Amino acid sequence: MSIFWNYVTANYEQILNLLGKHLYLSVFSVLIAIIIGIPLGILISKEPKLSKPIIGLTNVIQAIPSLALLGFLIPFIGIGSTPAIVMVVLYSLLPIVKNTYTGLTNIDGDILEAAKGIGLTKGQTMKKVQLPLALPMIMAGIRISAVTAVGLMTIAAFVGAGGLGYLVFSGVQTVDNNMILAGAIPACILALLIDFLVGKLETSLSYTNKRRTSHSKSSQKKAKRLLISFGCFILIAAGVFSFYSNAKAKDRIVIGSKNFSEQLILGNMLADLIEDKTDLKVDRKLNLGGTQVAFSALNNGNIDLYVDYTGTGLVDILKQNPDNDPDRVYQTVQKEFNKKYGIELLKPLGFNNTYALAVRQDTAKQYNLNTISDLAKVSNQLILGPTIEFPNRKDGLIGLSETYQMQFKDIKAVDGGLRYTALNNQKSDVIDAFSTDGLIKNFRLKVLKDDKHFFPPYYAVPMIKEETLKEHPEIKKAINSLSGKLSDDKMRELNYKVDSLKQSPSKVAKEFLQKEGLIK
Repeated sequence: MSIFWNYVTANYEQILNLLGKHLYLSVFSVLIAIIIGIPLGILISKEPKLSKPIIGLTNVIQAIPSLALLGFLIPFIGIGSTPAIVMVVLYSLLPIVKNTYTGLTNIDGDILEAAKGIGLTKGQTMKKVQLPLALPMIMAGIRISAVTAVGLMTIAAFVGAGGLGYLVFSGVQTVDNNMILAGAIPACILALLIDFLVGKLETSLSYTNKRRTSHSKSSQKKAKRLLISFGCFILIAAGVFSFYSNAKAKDRIVIGSKNFSEQLILGNMLADLIEDKTDLKVDRKLNLGGTQVAFSALNNGNIDLYVDYTGTGLVDILKQNPDNDPDRVYQTVQKEFNKKYGIELLKPLGFNNTYALAVRQDTAKQYNLNTISDLAKVSNQLILGPTIEFPNRKDGLIGLSETYQMQFKDIKAVDGGLRYTALNNQKSDVIDAFSTDGLIKNFRLKVLKDDKHFFPPYYAVPMIKEETLKEHPEIKKAINSLSGKLSDDKMRELNYKVDSLKQSPSKVAKEFLQKEGLIK
């Protein structure tokens, strides 16, 4: 507990910043869902023929996995806050629409007849009778949506929207339980707080409460004014935030990264170099998802620059066969990326973060494992615990199985640093690793030699949009100053500082650049 408290006190500013962003995104999303969902519920209560298709559609949306929905949205609306808000809005619609419809259609028919008998129009009946009686049910739907939204918004970090999910994702990648808790505990408290506040609002607006409280009218008016004021504040804040972001976008360079320690370090290095050597401002959209998320963001112009690997570009993006010649791979990726996507590769940073297979020392001793060929002979007795990408890549398990003729007993894919934890806890026997992973040293694993030279070279290279480079040519010189400065050993040591010594990627990146004399 004391270690966790020390982490919180040392990083409270970041935690508060992410908490504020999380609250803003969650509340804004739910308000949009309310604006859409309640009118839809009213509509289908008046037009019963529409109820089945609309409720059915919201049910289908609810059944779509959140990460799949985000992945689908990225090519259309990019990364950042927008896809996260759209996702939460879509997931929030079902309880609001369904509860509005249920509340309005389950009102006693005699009450509606009485309203008609005293001369109320349909509109007046809806406003003065149906909505007040259905309000508890509607508020219950809003309450469910609000609490769910807080949990869903943690996934926003997957697309660079920030929020408390950033800490959770980063903690998972680096096997840092303190970081995970620093994101999860505030999110849990926020969900409980929102549930409490919406519950209080529900009580103050309740028709039953209105009858029991002598000052109910004034209390209800105050609650309504408070709700409207709060809603207006969030909407105005969203408008100002959007305008400010758009107004500043032209003067800023957006740096992205994938969602593991090495990428976070490299993303911070690029940002520090640009800020030190140019007059440009940098937005850091770090800790995005895997290759497809990061590359799609670059290709769509949502980010201007990030570091990827030549082997990934060749096999995973261009869908070409693996090639073991580093220079040829670099030239092929450079030519094709420029031609197909308008993306230019800058000079390689120096290290080759190729794939590797790693096992525990006891497993290596038991089966006498030194090479992947040795592993292939006993693979049917072992469990592979790879990253989620690895089994589906041609330069991963698909091609590896063909080259070495291996078939594992079972495959249990987990992502990030969790695969190291699973291996250490004997839930798996083999994992895919990267040659510069700091966790290899931390868990004292044995890396098996790729004796058939299957894995292609994965030299790290900064990739930048051509249009960005034309507009800001000074970026090229700033970034190329890092070329050749990072060897495999240096990168592994930097990763070790983040993964095992629990130093922040930004601190590790800045200290390295200063030590190398690349920034002041």
